[in-house]
Amino acid sequence: MKHPARWIALAFASVVVVFGVVLALNVGTDPQSESQQSPFLGKAVPSFNLPTLDGGKVSNVSTAGKAVIINFWNTWCTPCRQELPELQQFYDQHKTDTDFVMVGIVRDPQESTKAIRAYVNDHGMEWTLALDPGDRAALDFATRGQPETLAVSPQGVVAASKYGPMSAADLEGFLAAARAYG
Repeated sequence: MKHPARWIALAFASVVVVFGVVLALNVGTDPQSESQQSPFLGKAVPSFNLPTLDGGKVSNVSTAGKAVIINFWNTWCTPCRQELPELQQFYDQHKTDTDFVMVGIVRDPQESTKAIRAYVNDHGMEWTLALDPGDRAALDFATRGQPETLAVSPQGVVAASKYGPMSAADLEGFLAAARAYG
């Protein structure tokens, strides 16, 4: 080794170049992007059969054959409150669509039905609203919190999902994805 300093500098430069290539290949890769999607995306919707606020039931069987928007929410959730006008606007535009249903699932089994009913009445929420005794649906859907929204195709496949507040445009996109799936 005639020039050890050159060899050290060359080795160091090689390591820097390899490190730079690794970083460049990972630019734009969001390590959390998978956690923002439902593990059911592209798979069958989990089975559910929940009591509704109006005393009925809603299930994956009763919604089969329709494009379904499922929204997990709570009355005390700030982002849920922020997205509520968007949900209302979207629902008002599609409530007469015969191939569509929207289901809101209250994600907090500790909240009283009386408090939920009061909130729903105060805010004019007209879509199907379901309770989740024992937090079973939230667990079965592997939800991470609220709000969390899924679009289900008429064939019962989860076509889209999002953790966080939805806009009316997001909801339109979800409905289109559900209708187009298959």
